[in-house]
Amino acid sequence: MKILVDADACPVKNIIEEIAKEYNLPVLMFIDTSHMLSSSYSEVILVSKAPDAVDFALINRTNRGDIVVTQDYGVAAMALGIEAYAIHPSGKIFTNQNIDLMLMQRHIAKKNRRAGKKVGGHMKKRTIAEDEAFAKGFRFLCQKGLSGKL
Repeated sequence: MKILVDADACPVKNIIEEIAKEYNLPVLMFIDTSHMLSSSYSEVILVSKAPDAVDFALINRTNRGDIVVTQDYGVAAMALGIEAYAIHPSGKIFTNQNIDLMLMQRHIAKKNRRAGKKVGGHMKKRTIAEDEAFAKGFRFLCQKGLSGKL
């Protein structure tokens, strides 16, 4: 079992590494060439800046039972298709029961943006509660994955 992170804009990289160390789990952080990242714990994998290059590189290295950390619902859906776990940096665990609704919401938002409609609001500053929610969900997935119960 390993942890794969869509790390370009991931706000929880430090939390991931702290918890991964506790469980002695390897971490692969995927970034494109427009970002810089160094880590004394994680393997940093640099890919081209081509559209979706990070997403495809990450999914190509994902196996059943791995944990994928991503904000991208499409990446989460592909991870679930491989029978990997997937979690959003907010702490929301992606499941086969909730991914279809999320993909539909993404589709509708994209359609509205193309039509010139305003979608969503401004980005709020990340809170300690969000970090705690992520840590709780991530720790749960690490324990679940190590127990071998998919």
